[in-house]
Amino acid sequence: MKEQKAAVYRMTEGNPVSLIIMFSIPMLIGNLFQQVYNLVDSVVVGQVVGADALAAIGATNSVTFLFFALCNGIGNGGGIITSQFFGKEDDGAVKSCIINTGYVMLVFPLAVGITAYFLSEPILRLLETPSEIMGEAVIYMKIMCVGIVFVSLYNYASSMLRALGDSKTPLFFLIFSCLLNTGLDLLFVCVFRMSVMGAGIATVISQFVSGITCLGYAMWKNSYFKFSREDLKYNAMITGKVLKLGIPLSLQFSLIAISCMALQKVVNSYGKVTVAAFTATSRIEQIIHQPYQTLGAALSTFTGQNYGANKMDRVKEGYQKGILLMLIFSVLMLPVMQFFGEDVIRFFVEDEPVIKMGAKALRITSFFYVMLGMIYVVRGVLNGLGDSIFALLNGIVEVFGRFIVPVMMVKIPAIGLWGIWWSVGIVWALSGVTAVMRYVSYKRRLMRRMNTIREEARRI
Repeated sequence: MKEQKAAVYRMTEGNPVSLIIMFSIPMLIGNLFQQVYNLVDSVVVGQVVGADALAAIGATNSVTFLFFALCNGIGNGGGIITSQFFGKEDDGAVKSCIINTGYVMLVFPLAVGITAYFLSEPILRLLETPSEIMGEAVIYMKIMCVGIVFVSLYNYASSMLRALGDSKTPLFFLIFSCLLNTGLDLLFVCVFRMSVMGAGIATVISQFVSGITCLGYAMWKNSYFKFSREDLKYNAMITGKVLKLGIPLSLQFSLIAISCMALQKVVNSYGKVTVAAFTATSRIEQIIHQPYQTLGAALSTFTGQNYGANKMDRVKEGYQKGILLMLIFSVLMLPVMQFFGEDVIRFFVEDEPVIKMGAKALRITSFFYVMLGMIYVVRGVLNGLGDSIFALLNGIVEVFGRFIVPVMMVKIPAIGLWGIWWSVGIVWALSGVTAVMRYVSYKRRLMRRMNTIREEARRI
């Protein structure tokens, strides 16, 4: 099928490093553009409206991440199962997986979005959001809840395409929607003076455009998205596989989000300057996360396809090369944050106390980038292998760390509020060590199982 060859890419043959890098580049660009949604909101609102408005947006980060995470885990799980069927070259199962993941993603985000909308204000009050920013924080969060369906639509389409080895198609539509978001932000915030409401509306419109266009194009061009009546049938077995992996992923992301909410509550207790500084550093760290996240997603697809094709040697090689690529990026980023932190923070806000606090915070967390990268590399490989237990384990470690460590660190007189950012790095380290331990244990069990299967095949 000619169009299929143009739209999908197998990662079961060829140099793993080249495949991972070439697959990662479009996805990294796309992830960076996706961060532009929040970055543009923060920059435009922070520079035009002020630090209070920036803090209002930042106060919603962990809560909206929680609700987005509940939906995105299902889509990611469906993508991993699809990649495994694709590696086996089972075209019928690939189509069924795309369809059945879609059924789940039609219902789940809508239910989550409605629930989140009505819980917005109570949750923000529970987190002790400063009263000066509460009103605008509630407005922004409710608008983001409306956008959950659209974010999930784009993530569903892009995860299915990535499972087929296509990381380029989602990029083109995402770039357009990011440019649209920037233009709408400037229009609603700078011209119409709609403050955080305008930033939220601009984001939701842009998310809708990226989701609907990406899925529409896939259905038009990609032969795996061209379904017969038979393909549209509900398949309980495949849905079960998707949910078996997707639910732990959702729980993992949700637990991480809940742990971030616990940390946000500690941050909020130090007032709006600390909230604004934490918001700025969180936005920067979201950018730092992107190369790691992209590498992890590439390893997930690479591992899933090769595991489906029963090529475990390539899985191991992909893991080793992923570690090397992660280390290179971590070493490059360290001096940037150590010596140019103030310049980076100044991009978001002109408030000098916020700039100085944010710069020192970046100098603290940048020492832990290697451990952050380790989390994503191991998570990508284990997800590709279908290890649903690690996702939950990792989430539990994050919850424990963010509930306990910040409270302990800020009470140390010599550390004080800087314990907020020390705790971020310490939690990364705890999660990174846990990830490596799980990989070693899971790999041993998997290799024993594969050897048993080979022995039985030889006897037959």
